[in-house]
Amino acid sequence: MNEKILIADDEMRMRRLVGDFLRKDGYIVIEAADGQAALDAFYANKNLSLLILDVMMPEYNGYEVLSEVRQTSDIPVLILTAKSAEEDELMAFTDGADEFVVKPFSPKVLVARVNALLRRGQAAKGENSDKLVAGGITIDIGAHEAYCDGTPLKLSVKEFELLVYFIKNSGMALSRDQILSAVWEFDFLGEARTIDTHVKMLRSKLGQYGSYIKTIWGMGYKFEAD
Repeated sequence: MNEKILIADDEMRMRRLVGDFLRKDGYIVIEAADGQAALDAFYANKNLSLLILDVMMPEYNGYEVLSEVRQTSDIPVLILTAKSAEEDELMAFTDGADEFVVKPFSPKVLVARVNALLRRGQAAKGENSDKLVAGGITIDIGAHEAYCDGTPLKLSVKEFELLVYFIKNSGMALSRDQILSAVWEFDFLGEARTIDTHVKMLRSKLGQYGSYIKTIWGMGYKFEAD
């Protein structure tokens, strides 16, 4: 595999726990004990495949590290935090996170999320350059780019995948379980709120075209371009 992952957490025990599970799965792991060390490692290692960031760290917290990383890179980022409030999750996705994991967590589930996130990113890079068009939205799958009326959209990996899934299944009523299975690719253990948060962010970024995503109360969503 030889993919390189950076883990930034001020708790050595947590870094070692997550790192050991990732190494067993074939990943190369770099550790950072604070936000400044995380940024130093990010800039020093241009071939990183994914960042795992704790929120509460010295020097710079996880959100601050994420904000700086997003100025120059769309590398997948997974946020680890003991905070489970909806506003914390929303902040993470607003800043550009691709996954949000609340402590305590199962290391095996965390590795499954890492695998799925990286697998989806690789699949997107390997796709051809076919374009999807829905109303004022255009998607170039091969280039991993999305546009509204020709203006580029800054989407996280999951937001991009969710939009592609919606457009490919336009007009179909999609349950949250269907969306989890298709976009997250494994049992996401009841994290329906995460889907709703992603949809809320995606609607906001789509502007006037956010209305294309219709809510089906008690079930899920349907995408319909005007």
